[in-house]
Amino acid sequence: MTAADPYVLRLKRASTPRQKVGTGVWYLAVIVISITTVFPLIWTIVTSLKPEGEILSSSLQIWPDAPTLENYVKAWTSVPFGRYFFNSTFLAVAGVVLNIFFGSLAGYAFARLRFRGKRALFGTLLSSLMIPGIVTMVPTFLVLRRFPFAGGNDLFGEGGMGFINSYWAIILPGAAGAFAVFFMRQFFASMPEELAEAARIDGASEFRIFAQIYMPLAKAGAAVLGILTFQAGWNSFMWPLIVLSDRDMLTVQVGLAAFKTEHTTDYGPLMAGTVIVSLPVLLIFVLAQRYIIEGVAHVGSK
Repeated sequence: MTAADPYVLRLKRASTPRQKVGTGVWYLAVIVISITTVFPLIWTIVTSLKPEGEILSSSLQIWPDAPTLENYVKAWTSVPFGRYFFNSTFLAVAGVVLNIFFGSLAGYAFARLRFRGKRALFGTLLSSLMIPGIVTMVPTFLVLRRFPFAGGNDLFGEGGMGFINSYWAIILPGAAGAFAVFFMRQFFASMPEELAEAARIDGASEFRIFAQIYMPLAKAGAAVLGILTFQAGWNSFMWPLIVLSDRDMLTVQVGLAAFKTEHTTDYGPLMAGTVIVSLPVLLIFVLAQRYIIEGVAHVGSK
């Protein structure tokens, strides 16, 4: 018997009853958590396929007796769902473009440029991530409402509505989020300084160094940031509900509230609309989950 044989025997040794019980409890916990996590989605999809009279009468029945797509047709035609889709897509894409551009610019500055107060400014930026968004909603609303020369306002922000009830009320507050700056700063900080020094010797401007040298190397980070920004913008509900009052400017998340009135809720179209709204985000996550994990792991490792 060689020196490695005891290890072989140890690997082949049968599990003890305590280990078997622990393994069984672990699998049971995983199954229970999976069911409780996935069941609401399954219930939503199944309910969207039920006829109106079957939803409340047999709400505990998993599969409908007569599946129908009527709820999807009603969800798309009873409200201007196409317009809501356009609004959400436009606002989400605009947020992605601006967040990547300004977040990358600020991230590059914090990572590669030397200026007085950089540490203090970056620390202040990071501390802002700990402030709940609900706390800043009222100040942000007042700033947008009293913005000079916007929406009929004069120099002192009086006489009009500012950016309220416009796309700018959604786009501007998230144009350069603190998370975007921090996220891109971590990517730029991991790149070699020699690239910038060589470009400066050749006479390249700082913006050209950023745009033509560092930004192409940070495409992976920009892609992850774009995906996360799109998901956040697409799923936003509270802020669009506060700043938008024109029905033609509502987003899909706010538009779903049209199926719920003060006394009744039209569950069929509501569930069908929820499924439709969830598809873009689910599709993006399925296709890009590997990049999201890699990007977060890269940031966390710095």
